[in-house]
Amino acid sequence: MRQIRQMLRLAGDGISAREIGRMLGVARSTIQDNLKRAQEAGLAWPVPAELTDAAIEERLFARSGYKQGVRRRAEPAWDELVCELKRPGVNLQVLWEEYRDQHPDGYGYSRFCELFREFEARLSPVMRQDHRAGDKVFVDYSGKRIGIVDRASGEVRQAEIFVGVLGASSFTYAEASWTQTLPDWIGAHVRMFRAFGGVPRLIVPDNLKSGVNKPSFYDPEINLSYGRMASHYGVGVLPARPFRPRDKAKVESGVRFAQTYILGRLRRQTFFSLAEANQAIAGMVDRINDYVMRRIGVSRRHLFETIERPALAALPASDYEFAEWGLARVALDYHVEVCGFFYSVPHELIRQQVDTRATERGIEIFHHGKRIAVHQRRYGGRKHGTDIEHMPSAHRRYAEWTPERFRRWGASIGPHTEGLITAILASRPHPEQGFRTCLGILRLFKDLEPARAEAVADRAVAIGAFTYKSLASIVANKLDRSTAAAGEPQAVITHGNLRGSGYFH
Repeated sequence: MRQIRQMLRLAGDGISAREIGRMLGVARSTIQDNLKRAQEAGLAWPVPAELTDAAIEERLFARSGYKQGVRRRAEPAWDELVCELKRPGVNLQVLWEEYRDQHPDGYGYSRFCELFREFEARLSPVMRQDHRAGDKVFVDYSGKRIGIVDRASGEVRQAEIFVGVLGASSFTYAEASWTQTLPDWIGAHVRMFRAFGGVPRLIVPDNLKSGVNKPSFYDPEINLSYGRMASHYGVGVLPARPFRPRDKAKVESGVRFAQTYILGRLRRQTFFSLAEANQAIAGMVDRINDYVMRRIGVSRRHLFETIERPALAALPASDYEFAEWGLARVALDYHVEVCGFFYSVPHELIRQQVDTRATERGIEIFHHGKRIAVHQRRYGGRKHGTDIEHMPSAHRRYAEWTPERFRRWGASIGPHTEGLITAILASRPHPEQGFRTCLGILRLFKDLEPARAEAVADRAVAIGAFTYKSLASIVANKLDRSTAAAGEPQAVITHGNLRGSGYFH
């Protein structure tokens, strides 16, 4: 437009089209064409001051036949079609057929699709993705955290922010939790599904260790506890590929939006508890979901209520109770270790591998998918939880593992070792619970001279050290030397006695 104004000024001064073209570096034919357009449009120098560049351009170059910016055929409401396309089973062919039913002289299918893609290209990157209602929820933790102050000490502890975004409606859920560990990760999912009032078909998490043990494009290894939670709700887990942010662009955008709304607007508030922070976050999330998206003219909540919620699967009858799953092998004393304590199983399963499930209140043990034992979870007191029904009257294949045999092994080293073995077995509610400790001690004594083994045993009995860890500490720190220096008589044997016992090879 600057050159057009210059052209009109030079033409007004009587300069020829050839000379104007040379001065402006434009072909003479172009100058002649533009001067003709100006004459037809009634433009001459000086140009009225109220005429803007846009107005001059429209008068000179507007196509004849129809007004610029107006389609020659009837068009649908493209923003409404964006919403309709998210419904299950709806595609552009269906929408075009409905459009032609209302406008028989409307656009053909190819032009209809072209115009729809042009409209879609003007939307935000989040909305351009094709997500079906009820199909996916994208979950992740925000990279930024929120501070919570301890009233007593004034210490500021940082809490993580969990964000979940439904694919079709972009309906958002967010909450603060202390950590990204498995209990908080799964608990956030449970509360998110409760807030949605239903569950989608798939969860798309990032490759957080609490969700994915081993990332892989072809066969990712899902955390067992996370997988059990997904099975409870009947949803699949489809982790995003490592280092592929576009796989989870929905939640990446949701995280940025949540940071702006949550962290940005709450930055001047001070919170003294996780509950206070979550109450404030819930208010900000409501603002996010009620915000009218400029391009399509509706809110996330409207899309959720009208399109997404009806497509979600129903919630199960009860919320998922967090449980930590693990693998264990049944020991010779027919107990398995779970979270630092020992729980019995039927003795027939000695040496078998079992699945363990630890909840806040109980311990369950499974073999080949069948529950074989249930115990109340222990947090203190005795280390062993033994069900009398699991105890054998005889050990059958393992009948040789008896208290008497361990005593004989101890006696083969010396009287102090025999006394230590007897004391260990007597300190347990059931002698079988001491078998594991006795085996460890005999392994430890295998590499010691008999005289020193006796000194260690004497020292252990004197101070009441009846655990393998205590005995190993006495040996490592040479705490038995004072006893040995006292000149007490020691039994003298060779290591051949131990090898002949039938246990050490």
